[in-house]
Amino acid sequence: MSSERQGAIRAAVRVASGIAFEMAPSRLALADDAEALFLFLSDPKIHGPIYNLPKPLTLESVRLFIEQKLLERTSGEGLLLLRFDETGAVLGYSEFDIWPEWGAGELGGAIRADHQGQRVGIQGAERSFSWMFETLNLDLICETAALDNIRTAKLLDHIGFERKGEIVSMRPDGSKRESLVWELTRQQWRQRQAQN
Repeated sequence: MSSERQGAIRAAVRVASGIAFEMAPSRLALADDAEALFLFLSDPKIHGPIYNLPKPLTLESVRLFIEQKLLERTSGEGLLLLRFDETGAVLGYSEFDIWPEWGAGELGGAIRADHQGQRVGIQGAERSFSWMFETLNLDLICETAALDNIRTAKLLDHIGFERKGEIVSMRPDGSKRESLVWELTRQQWRQRQAQN
């Protein structure tokens, strides 16, 4: 990857401020959002399957998580975006890890239980992946999920990601998780979108 291309990806990440979803557009997470995000993540059904969230989950650890993602945005290597409902409560979050040197990235996140099962998750994921390819100009998206995370596996398989095998993922606290791995290239995504 040329230094110019890496620089362009980093620049795109640095100015990214959200995704224009039709319902509840996302915006950059700020330190003032820590309490709302903590309340959202406190549901064990949300934070349980997500290996890279801070543990233990506290208001302070969530505030530090947001601050870390803001630092990553400054370096062009990460983003944390939040979606809110009409009451101001967090509806969902999207975490982006970006590797400019490879033109690649990963999307993680969750949506509130009352919005699951209504295709909101699939539509949100599809819109987010398109945004990663179009706005951040990535060539490759890599995804991982725990072996027992059936919901994510079905979503990625449905969207067109290719299974690439298994790895052992490291959590921030040093513990390990066996994970399935998927990949999708920009070319594959464009071909799939043209067929739909």
